[in-house]
Amino acid sequence: MEPEKVSPQLEISRYFSQMKEMYGDEIYVENVDIPLEEGSQLKLSDFEKVISDCQECHLSQTRTNLVFGVGSEQADLVFVGEAPGRDEDLQGEPFVGRAGQLLDRILRAIQLSRKDVYICNVLKCRPPKNRTPTTDEIDTCMPFLEKQLELIQPKLIVALGATAVHSLLNINSPLKKLRSQLWNWRGYDLVVTYHPAALLRNARLKPAAWEDFQWIKQLIH
Repeated sequence: MEPEKVSPQLEISRYFSQMKEMYGDEIYVENVDIPLEEGSQLKLSDFEKVISDCQECHLSQTRTNLVFGVGSEQADLVFVGEAPGRDEDLQGEPFVGRAGQLLDRILRAIQLSRKDVYICNVLKCRPPKNRTPTTDEIDTCMPFLEKQLELIQPKLIVALGATAVHSLLNINSPLKKLRSQLWNWRGYDLVVTYHPAALLRNARLKPAAWEDFQWIKQLIH
């Protein structure tokens, strides 16, 4: 039996019907006209337009920009961080501050660049003063991340830092105990490593992180 052919418009409708079941009748997202030809597939850029004016939680009132993600829509490798910081909030792009610059250097060391991968966060809006996201904020934003990953269909997801891995795997173990293992998240392979910001704060973590990225390179290639 051939798989059901679903139009992009119907796919969006089904997605927000699921959101309604989770969060109730009020979904404060701007009604965006998405120019899609019948029979074409929903793209990541289309989904970004759909949620670009999201008002689902109070972080929408304090953000400068919603930070959706950056990179290839067909990426085999996706990095998931915690939340945007000040620089990311101002520029509307994830990992552009010091931690992002370090991530760029690490990618170059394993013969990759931003255009080869996809980079995003669990949260799409900056928590005030870069505080750790709350459980409610994570639960509200998680469906957006889930949809991003569904549209990309990567070969490997890399959770950067404790918040990302705890949010995705629902495990509260220390990050060092979760490293060097291949996890399964909804059918996708997932590995865990330290957030680049943690490497900037504690240089002693860098050898372990480098081991992780060497393994990531092997898994991808």
